Amino acid sequence: MMDFIIQLAIILVCLFYGARKGGIALGLLGGVGLVILVFIFNLPPGKPPVDVMLVIIAVVSASATLQASGGLDVMLQIAEKLLRKNPKYISIVAPLVTCTLTILCGTGHVVYTILPIIYDVSIKNNIRPERPMAASTIGSQMGIIASPVSVAVVTLVAMLGNVTFNGKHLEFLDLLAITIPSTFIGILAIGIFSWFRGKELDKDQRFQDFISIPENHDYVYGDTATLLDKKLPMKNWVAMWIFLGAIAVVAVLGAFSELRPVFNNKPLSMVLVIQMFMLLAGASIIIICKTNPSLISKNEVFRSGMIAIVAVYGIAWMAETMFSAHMKEIEAALGQLVREYPWAYAVVLLLVSKFVNSQAAALAAIVPLALGIGIDPAYIVASAPACYGYYILPTYPSDLAAIQFDRSGTTRIGRFVINHSFILPGLIGVTVSCIFGWVFAAMYGFL
Repeated sequence: MMDFIIQLAIILVCLFYGARKGGIALGLLGGVGLVILVFIFNLPPGKPPVDVMLVIIAVVSASATLQASGGLDVMLQIAEKLLRKNPKYISIVAPLVTCTLTILCGTGHVVYTILPIIYDVSIKNNIRPERPMAASTIGSQMGIIASPVSVAVVTLVAMLGNVTFNGKHLEFLDLLAITIPSTFIGILAIGIFSWFRGKELDKDQRFQDFISIPENHDYVYGDTATLLDKKLPMKNWVAMWIFLGAIAVVAVLGAFSELRPVFNNKPLSMVLVIQMFMLLAGASIIIICKTNPSLISKNEVFRSGMIAIVAVYGIAWMAETMFSAHMKEIEAALGQLVREYPWAYAVVLLLVSKFVNSQAAALAAIVPLALGIGIDPAYIVASAPACYGYYILPTYPSDLAAIQFDRSGTTRIGRFVINHSFILPGLIGVTVSCIFGWVFAAMYGFL
C-alpha cells in the first residue's frame, strides 16, 4: 500500500509541475514519472496510446491545413456576420458561435480570432463585455467533446471501441448523438445566465470611473475590429468545403457501418476511417487550393495539436503503467464507491482535467482506470462533458486571452483568484451538459 501511495504522489507531482510549466512540458514530465516507475519501482511499462496519437496527428494536420489555406477565415467571417446581426442577444449567440466553430474545427483555439469581434460588438452596444466574453471562452472549450474531429472525442472513441454497452458497441455517431445536444443545452444555460450577470455598464461605478478619463474612454471604445472588410478568394471557400465535406463523410460512415469495407468479418474501424479521411482532406486542400505546405506547421492549430500529442503520450503512458500495476488495490478502494455513486467518476474526471489542462489527456488517464475497476461504460459516455475542468482556475490561454481582449476590465480575475469571470459559466455549462448527457444516454439505451 505504501508503494502505491508513493507512486501516486510521483504521478501527481509530475502532473502539477508539468501543468505549471505549461505547453509540451506536461507530456515530457510523464517521461520522468515513467522512468521512476519502471527503473526504481520495477513496474512493467504500460502501452502508450498509439492509436489515439495517430488520430490526433491526422486530425491536427487537416485542421492546420485548413487554417493555412484561409478556409478558417471564411468560417470566422460568417460568424462575425451572425454576431453583428444580433447584437442584443450576443451573450447567448456568441458562446453558441464559438462552440460551433470548435465543433467544426476540432480545436478551441479558434476563439482567439473571434474574441476581439465579440468585445467590439458588445461594447459598441453598451453590453457588459464580461457576459459574452467569459461565456464564449467556456463555450469554445465545451465544444471539444462534441466535435467529430477533436482530440478528446477520437481519444474516447478509440478507448471505448471494443467495449460492449448492453450487448452493442458504441459507434462514432452514438457518442456524438449524446455529446452534441447535451453540449448545446449546456451552452444555452450559460448564455441565459450570462445575459443577466453583472451590473449594466451605466450602473457600474468602477467602469464609469475608469472611462471618465478621456484616454481610458478612447482605449475602451477604440477602433472597430472586423473581418468583414476582407475579401476572401474563392480558394478559401473551396478549402472550407473540402474540410467540412470530409467531416460529413466521416459522420456518414460512422452512422452506417455497412458502407465501410469489411475485414475479418468486421467493418473497418472508425479510428482508421478518421485518420484516412483527415489525411485525404489535408492533401486535397493542398492540391486543389494550392496551399503552401510550409505554412501548415507554423500556425496555432498545428502547434497546439502537436503539444496535445506529447501530453497524451507522456501522461497516458505514465498513468497506464502505474494504474495497471495496482488495479486490484484501486478496485478495492474505489470500485464499490464509484459503482454506488456514479457521479463520483465525473468529479474525478473534472479535477484531473484541471490538473493536466487537457480534455484528451484527462480522458486518456482516467477512462482506462474506470474501465479497469468495473465502472459501467455508459457512465463514462454520459459524463463525457466533465472532461473539461480547466476553467476552475483562470490559467488556460483562452481565458487569459479573454481578459486581455476585454479592454473594459469587466472580464477579470478576482482578489481571491477563484472568484474570476469564468468559474460560474464553467460550472453551469458542464453541470447542465453532464445532466443531459445522462438523459440522452438513457434515451438511446446505454443506461
